[in-house]
Amino acid sequence: MSSVATVIDVTDATFQTEVLERSKTTPVVVDLWATWCGPCKTLGPILEKVIGATGGKVVLAKVDVDKNPAIGQAFQVQSIPAVFALKDGKVVDAFTGALPEHEVRAFVGKLVPEGEIVDVASLLARGDEASLFAALKIDPANEQVVLALATLFLADNAVTEALKLLQRVPQTPKVVALVERAKAMFVPNDDYSAQLDALLPLVKADEESRKRFLEILETMGAGDPRTPTYRRKMTGMLYA
Repeated sequence: MSSVATVIDVTDATFQTEVLERSKTTPVVVDLWATWCGPCKTLGPILEKVIGATGGKVVLAKVDVDKNPAIGQAFQVQSIPAVFALKDGKVVDAFTGALPEHEVRAFVGKLVPEGEIVDVASLLARGDEASLFAALKIDPANEQVVLALATLFLADNAVTEALKLLQRVPQTPKVVALVERAKAMFVPNDDYSAQLDALLPLVKADEESRKRFLEILETMGAGDPRTPTYRRKMTGMLYA
C-alpha cells in the first residue's frame, strides 16, 4: 500500500497544495459534499471504498462546501454531491449525484494507470496466495478470503496457520467444516501434550506448575487445536 493518504479533507486554504499541486503527480478526485446532503452520505462511502482500492494511485479530496465556499464557487457547483477528477491541475472528468458503485468504479478506473482497481473481489478471483494476503489486508474479516487462504494453507500442510486464520471470522457452517478438516490433518511434532498431561494434576495446588502449564499453552498458540482442550481441562481442574 502506498504511503500516500487515500482520503484527505481539503479546505479553501489547502486546495492549491492538496489538490492542484498533488494532481500533477497523482490523480485527485474532489468530492464536494455537505452534512445536510442525503445523497452525499450515500456516495461518500462508495468513493472511499473504490478509491481506497487503488492503493494510493488515486487520492480522494473531500470538501465540505458549507465550510469552504470558495472551492464550490471555483467549480461553479450548483448541486451536490459534485465530483471532479483532476490530473495535471486540470479537470478531466466530472459527475453530479449519487452514482452506483459500478459507475463510480468505471469513473475512477479511467484515472488509474492501466485502468486497474485492485479490490477484494478481483484479488479473490485471482486466488493466489499473494493476492489473497492483499485482499486480507483490505478486509481482514472477509469470510471468503479467509476460507480461500486457509484452504491454501492446508494444501501446504500449514495446519496451525490455517486454524489461527479461521478464528478471524464467525463460525459459519463453511468455516466450521474447514476447521474440522484442519483438526483432522493436525499432527503435533512436539511433546507438549505429554508435558501438559503431567502438569495437569498439579495446577490447582502448585503455582509453578500452573505457570508452566500456561506458558506451554501460550507457546502452542491459539492456532493449535489442542490449546482450547487443555484450557478447558485446566479450568475443570482448578474448580473441581
